[in-house]
Amino acid sequence: MVGLTQRKNHRRSVVGIATIVLLLIIWYLATTVTGWINPSRFPRPDEVLSAFTFIQTEGYGNGKLHQHVLHSLKLVAMGFAVAVGVGVPLGLLMGYSRRAEALINPAFLLLRPIPPLAWIPLAIVWLGLEDGSKILVIFVAAFVPSVINSYTGVRNIETPVMEAASMLGIKGWRMVTEVLLPGAMPMIFTGLRLSLQASWTTLVAAELIGALYGLGSILNQAAQDIFPAMILVAMAFVGICGASTTWLLGVLENHAMPWRKGRVAT
Repeated sequence: MVGLTQRKNHRRSVVGIATIVLLLIIWYLATTVTGWINPSRFPRPDEVLSAFTFIQTEGYGNGKLHQHVLHSLKLVAMGFAVAVGVGVPLGLLMGYSRRAEALINPAFLLLRPIPPLAWIPLAIVWLGLEDGSKILVIFVAAFVPSVINSYTGVRNIETPVMEAASMLGIKGWRMVTEVLLPGAMPMIFTGLRLSLQASWTTLVAAELIGALYGLGSILNQAAQDIFPAMILVAMAFVGICGASTTWLLGVLENHAMPWRKGRVAT
């Protein structure tokens, strides 16, 4: 079974690499060889490589590429960590306790439909244009999926399991660590993936306004300078950072749930 899973993962990786290579070839043919796409609309590969070299060596938008990447990673990590640290316990509590759900859910349902980007003006009023406002917006974006999926995970635990735990006198912290967390773990990690995706999407939008560093600030500056190649560099590194953090989350999921190892999509 392990060998079969490894072969499937290897085949999937090969197909993914082949797809990327094919897209690069089509890009090269459409922009450089045939000129079918106007470079002023979509840059050629050599222009993107030149922009990448420039931001690495000379810098662009108040910093070099690694400074922008590290700054964005820091903001995402802080906002995501706070959202998960608050959202997962809150979701578990609402899923386990009807009283807690009745108390908290009305306020949660009121805040849930508000788009995270709608919080940007209020975050700026509260915290200014510094990093705190961006972390707040990321927190709001990542908070909702973590709560919903943790709540759903607890509610999906089979009734006989909960009844058996009650009969055995399992309460308090033991109930959380021995029943709720293991039972809700698959849905919790689903929520973490959605929260991480929301964090990156919201970060870029938040950094478009008043940011001195970060991948979003590169996108904003490059748009003002009409620099499509630099825009593509920033977009590519948003994708790379998002994919890398998602992969790390998949590794953590495999360690937390070894019985599902190989089934986790990365």
